[in-house]
Amino acid sequence: MIHVVLFEPEIPPNTGNVMRLCANTGARLSLIHPLGFKLDDKKLRRAGMDYREWADVREYQSFAEFVASEKPSNIYAFSRFAKNNYAEVSYEDGDALVFGPETRGLPAELMDTIAEENRVLIPMQEGSRSLNLSNSAAVAVYEAWRQQGFSW
Repeated sequence: MIHVVLFEPEIPPNTGNVMRLCANTGARLSLIHPLGFKLDDKKLRRAGMDYREWADVREYQSFAEFVASEKPSNIYAFSRFAKNNYAEVSYEDGDALVFGPETRGLPAELMDTIAEENRVLIPMQEGSRSLNLSNSAAVAVYEAWRQQGFSW
């Protein structure tokens, strides 16, 4: 099972979409506070539809609390500033795929705790700024799941 970690997510529909992604792939969703919304937000419910009951969603007050509790095999931080292609990573059961807030990405102090080889990017056309958070999570989760033969 892969951990999808949303660090301080801000936009309810993105989190709802990731919740749905996790429910459909068997990944666990970990939300790191503070959140930019309440989990009962109408927009979150609409995007997540009825998948909330099927998704394994956990909340943590800090990234350190997540790491101490879940003890991920490896931690991969997704950033447009990384140099390593996400598709060249060999994902393992228990890995954590970490995504930052929509408007600012992962903070430098968190990135500094991640080994440079575990800082990864999803390639885009030159001049592109960023992908939508839920799209990025889907790309990464499906690559990790594909590598595991679509089973965890």
